Amino acid sequence: MNDAYSQYDNPLIRRYASQAMSFLFSPQFKHQTWRALWIHLAEAERDLGLPITPEQIAELKAHATDIDFAEAEAQEKIVRHDVMAHVHAYGKQCPKAAGIIHLGATSAYVADNTDLIQMRDGLHLVRKRLLRTLDALAKFAEEWKAQPTLGFTHFQPAQPVTVGKRATLWIQELLLDLEEVEGLIESLPFLGVKGTTGTQASFLELFNGDHGKVKALEAEVTKRAGFSRVLAVSGQTYTRKLDARVLSALSNIAQSLSKYSTDLRLLQHLKEVEEPFEKSQIGSSAMAYKRNPMRSERIGSLARFIESLHASVAFTSSTQWFERTLDDSANKRLAVAQAFLAVDAILIIAENVSSNLVVYPKVIERRLREELPFMLTENIMMDAVKRGGNRQDLHERIRVHSVEAARQVKQYGHANDLLERIAGDKSFDTTVEALTKMLDPALYTGRSAQQTEEFLAEQVKPALAKWNDWKTLGEEALRV
Repeated sequence: MNDAYSQYDNPLIRRYASQAMSFLFSPQFKHQTWRALWIHLAEAERDLGLPITPEQIAELKAHATDIDFAEAEAQEKIVRHDVMAHVHAYGKQCPKAAGIIHLGATSAYVADNTDLIQMRDGLHLVRKRLLRTLDALAKFAEEWKAQPTLGFTHFQPAQPVTVGKRATLWIQELLLDLEEVEGLIESLPFLGVKGTTGTQASFLELFNGDHGKVKALEAEVTKRAGFSRVLAVSGQTYTRKLDARVLSALSNIAQSLSKYSTDLRLLQHLKEVEEPFEKSQIGSSAMAYKRNPMRSERIGSLARFIESLHASVAFTSSTQWFERTLDDSANKRLAVAQAFLAVDAILIIAENVSSNLVVYPKVIERRLREELPFMLTENIMMDAVKRGGNRQDLHERIRVHSVEAARQVKQYGHANDLLERIAGDKSFDTTVEALTKMLDPALYTGRSAQQTEEFLAEQVKPALAKWNDWKTLGEEALRV
């Protein structure tokens, strides 16, 4: 038996998420961030007068990323404490600085602040991928802004819209998600240096009761970690409501993309719009003709997983005790990381799909021709009223004719003869020829094309122009 294939393999890592997001939640990133935080703390403490030498700082920096995981794992088996195991492993590599590592801090200093750094950096990557998807969808909407298509309410034929206008509904939801992500990036706070129950007592002891130096220490470490604000008060840990807020934003992205992917699956069933299908792709192992919307289905599948993870951290936030409890640790270790990995995955797929959508105008036009006579009825009724008819009586006549025309189509497969029925009803005082001239679907899409142009110009383009870092990501492991 091959040992490499004898254990569970997380598909988020192997199949779906990018290398960039995977690295962000890797042991290497986590523990090198711990070391960076220990360095920030030691430098700030030295600058404020504690007896820490430049030589000790240099030694810590020399081993900032070359982590001896084997040593840390061996120590954790003995002490049953992951942070102290890594303090020992770092100290073994830095014997001169071993005595000042983690000075005054508690485990949450490195663990919680690292969690916040991972979420902040993860949100930056999510923002980039959101912008890339928005850009692809905006190009699609622009290209198809004037193509009439049958609208649907309750998935029943309704007044025509355009293909591009429908895409703006998908874009609008993602723009709302983008606003939320940007707000979180700006407002996400640092835990800072708070001590075992959030009172900073250990740091006050280190600085001989000097409150000013304790405040200065926290401000400096916060600045070095790249945060603009710090939690004013906390217990030992940052409030788990922050996890719930971040995963709420990720859940909202999942909801938006699930709705988008569901619409695409329905459109692919109608043969109006399809996701990309590779030349040699197999849709079904048995039915060789099939073109299954597998990418859209994967988005929906992962989206449900993300939405469930938000509930998990919400439950955790609501069940914390006093200054801290440890029933959050295992839960958030799974939920937060996997939510980011899964959102990364569905955004990668959404960008790929949005960049390569296939539209079939002839199918769209045929369906419009089949349903448009029903769509005309309101206009027909209004014209008849202008010629002296009674609106209520005309409405009833149209209802009767529409029901019978629909019955002929559904029960007998006949062509839609609604216009002929209306023309034959003297109440409407019109002809088939006059009604046929009204069959141009572009007459019934309202301001769809103009709304699309205005929306793209006023809402989407400014959002895309605000940032440039999304155009290239450096790493493009697109697993679709």
